[in-house]
Amino acid sequence: MYVQLLSRLPRVMTRKPARRLEGDMRGVWLWLTVVAAVLSGGGAAAEDWPRFRGPNGSGVSNSAAVPAEFGPSKNLVWKTPVPFGRSSPVLAGDRIFLTAAEGNTLITLCLDRASGRVIWRKEITRSRVTPVYKLNDAASPTPVTDGANVFVFFPDVGLIAFGPDGAERWRLPLGPFDTFYGLGASPILAGDTLLLVCDARTGAFLIAVDTASGRVRWRAERRETSFEGHASPVVSERKGETPQVIVLGVNRIDAYDVATGERKWWLNGLAFLPVASPVLGPDVVIVSTWGSDAPVGPSFEEFLKTDANKDRRLTPEETGGWDEFGAVDTNRDGIIVEAEWNALRQAGVGDYGMVAVGLRGARGDLTETGIIWRDRKNHSTIPTPVVYKSVLYVIKNGGIIASLDPGTGEIFKVGRTKEALGDYYASPVAADGKVIFLSDSGKATVLKADRQWEILAVNDIGEESYATPAIADGKIFLRTRNALYCFGAR
Repeated sequence: MYVQLLSRLPRVMTRKPARRLEGDMRGVWLWLTVVAAVLSGGGAAAEDWPRFRGPNGSGVSNSAAVPAEFGPSKNLVWKTPVPFGRSSPVLAGDRIFLTAAEGNTLITLCLDRASGRVIWRKEITRSRVTPVYKLNDAASPTPVTDGANVFVFFPDVGLIAFGPDGAERWRLPLGPFDTFYGLGASPILAGDTLLLVCDARTGAFLIAVDTASGRVRWRAERRETSFEGHASPVVSERKGETPQVIVLGVNRIDAYDVATGERKWWLNGLAFLPVASPVLGPDVVIVSTWGSDAPVGPSFEEFLKTDANKDRRLTPEETGGWDEFGAVDTNRDGIIVEAEWNALRQAGVGDYGMVAVGLRGARGDLTETGIIWRDRKNHSTIPTPVVYKSVLYVIKNGGIIASLDPGTGEIFKVGRTKEALGDYYASPVAADGKVIFLSDSGKATVLKADRQWEILAVNDIGEESYATPAIADGKIFLRTRNALYCFGAR
């Protein structure tokens, strides 16, 4: 049923002046320490993982000596308890950044990369609390860092910039947002421009912000989108072209000029549920959406079997307190009518699956000409695929793994990780000839990267996990419900 599939979803500017460093020796020392760590890393530059899914959202690290076997009792470097949140860890220099939520308190954490020690913790009490579906939370978007500062997005507050010592540099209030499932897209950086997509049911937009001041450089209204989106953007930098930010939304994909916000090209007619982020391949961008060939779920007449007073209007009580009632009740009047039910059933109809859109010479409307290949079977709706060593890897619920040619869509191998058959919210990551998949039950499957991949190990972390791991300098940084782990070969 369509709504059961939906339940698998994860999930005026105010400015504070930056602290003056002159005359503040503690500030000078902190600044120099951070700069030294970023630039030198103790003699060799530390590898960064600065945003959701690492460098430009690729999910790929250049690390060597990444362990295939790890867990609470094997190749554990350190473990630090952290509050709950579905955001993923990001790394820069000697720092790790995370966000979390405890009730109405929104938390940004900075940890020491070598030891896991908490360096600073900043708390914001939200004055606005927007209810979101149980598989999302108030700290779902992943932070992004420029190497010294960290930028976080809390949908109930907005964008906030913290300096190296944890001092708030600026804040840009955003929202409230018209959503049921909540927002999930993470902010990203393109040079000194901070980019954030907020695809809500109404009032969707893409915003570009100056990282130094928090000033809005441009804002592109996304009036063509009609429902919530959770995919984080990716930046395409091709020779002879200005950088473009590629955004996957409901039923469409768009590319905007990073400098101006001008929409450069678009493709519509795609299906529903944009959760997995776009992935760059050779001359293509690959996206994945859920959908169907025909309306999904029972007809409205079947749905009316619980209509106690026979008025053809269903209340929450008549649906037995159904926890996704608000996904269908789009006008928020506490009643589901036939038009609302049929609109949701119809929304998923479209060209679903995994689609590769050609980037070479992409201009204007690509709806009729832009699709290079499509695969309706081997695609995921939540985890973002990863392209590694010219192979595309995809994970589906039930532990089904597929490898494909990212340029042509040719299928190399489809198999299953039998020891990790659960659901998957974290996106796969790759390094050192290995690809790592993490299930929601905390089982990490490690593949030997190859067209005809093979499983090297299945590691049981023993805790629920929804966050995408980070890999840097031969270490795996993995967040569970209650802790952040660092694993490395000993």
